[in-house]
Amino acid sequence: MPAAHPSVTRRPLHRRALDVQVFARDDGLFDVEASLIDTKTHDVPLAGVPRKAGDPIHEMRLHLTVDATLTITAASSDTLWMPYPGACNEHGDAYRRLVGLNLMKGFRQAVTERLGGTRGCTHITELCQILPTAVIQAMAGSVIDTREGDAAGNPPFQLDRCHALRRDSATVAKFYPRWHQQAAVQPATSES
Repeated sequence: MPAAHPSVTRRPLHRRALDVQVFARDDGLFDVEASLIDTKTHDVPLAGVPRKAGDPIHEMRLHLTVDATLTITAASSDTLWMPYPGACNEHGDAYRRLVGLNLMKGFRQAVTERLGGTRGCTHITELCQILPTAVIQAMAGSVIDTREGDAAGNPPFQLDRCHALRRDSATVAKFYPRWHQQAAVQPATSES
């Protein structure tokens, strides 16, 4: 990815890699495996111990099981690499508090309420924030109908969730004509 000023000499310092994989299970449920890995390009001291360049500073994993409605039925986490062994990995079963939440209904706010600050691990809690869109991508077109909307007559979930899929956009007019709405006309204002 080019930088804003690619002609300037630069050197890499840090990398954060996020990965989310979703698996369909034979029992009709879905497993979500998410990870966050931070690495540095130089040696750094952590808690008085040198960490070599390329070794993870953080490696956290979150495991969820969700049903077809995207409700979490099981949750756990692992901390494999951390700055403070014996402390960072002592959040126990905190991420089981995700059980019962729905990824499409207030999930991000509920995560912050249940696991924000000292109630969880900052990095795993941040990792949770990307899960709704990642899991929806995994299920779009197979588990979730992205074309016709739901049985209650509501439009497909993705409409009005980003600028390209505004109900009054040319994109919706072309690909979702049933759900297209004309742009509201703004009344002219007079300046004094």
